[in-house]
Amino acid sequence: MKILLTGGTGFIGSELLKLLSTHQVMLLTRSPEHAKQRLQHADLGNIEYLDSLESFADLNHIDAIINLAGEPIADKRWTSEQKEKICKSRWKITEQIVELIHASTEPPAVFISGSAVGYYGDQQDHPFDECLHVNSEDFPHEVCAKWEQIAKRAESEQTRVCLLRTGVVLGLNGGALAKMLLPYKLGVGGPLGNGNQYMPWIHILDMVRAIMYLLETPHAHGTFNMCAPHPVTNRIFSGTLAKTLKRPHILFTPKWAMELLMGESSCLLFDSMRAKPKKLTELGFKFSYSRIEPALKHLLHDRS
Repeated sequence: MKILLTGGTGFIGSELLKLLSTHQVMLLTRSPEHAKQRLQHADLGNIEYLDSLESFADLNHIDAIINLAGEPIADKRWTSEQKEKICKSRWKITEQIVELIHASTEPPAVFISGSAVGYYGDQQDHPFDECLHVNSEDFPHEVCAKWEQIAKRAESEQTRVCLLRTGVVLGLNGGALAKMLLPYKLGVGGPLGNGNQYMPWIHILDMVRAIMYLLETPHAHGTFNMCAPHPVTNRIFSGTLAKTLKRPHILFTPKWAMELLMGESSCLLFDSMRAKPKKLTELGFKFSYSRIEPALKHLLHDRS
């Protein structure tokens, strides 16, 4: 397959490329030189690097698009400038891709585009699946709702659209887990706030396998919760992490302290989302890591 990939140098994209080695990949990146260096592990001569789509009049020669581009949402405080960056880095490229799909007489058969469980906002301890419709003015919802809305415009009889409402992706080369490890290694780890908020997590290997599954399943379309079947509370997650690392688990970090440190973006840590991957499971996707303890053991057993 000839695949156009955005966000290929990111945490999920660089892992996904390992599974795309038998495909021809056109990788859209701001800096082709930096991308080539970063992706040496995955480039078997099957990757072509592009720094823009300006030269494209259509996408007739492309079989599939995987759109994972976007400024990391949790790395900096949400100033109005940072919020604009987070939105533009997602919406603009998605709009550009949709326009090129519309300009194609033989458009790509599938468009897989990013989103996040942040779409749902705080749902306390109620379990829910993709059927849940949310109206909210919270920033994560606003980002995701518009991002999905733009991508959906590409849908036609010729092009199916899959939207990835991604949970907390656990891996060692980036993402949330890398940030969480330091306090535990220093012996000051523990739950955040009261620790009762649910965290919809997914192992990085299941994340990229699920993207491949959607790519290769011709009747897959619509919205997918990209998270393991057994979300856990922050208290259980942090307790399991401490146990896996053989470190203490005693210090609660008060909510007010995180709000002071992170401002509005602290909602990413405290919104409770007991999301279930109903649509992925119904499609027949089998998770390798459906429970948190084996997932963390697999990621950390050589490093604790």
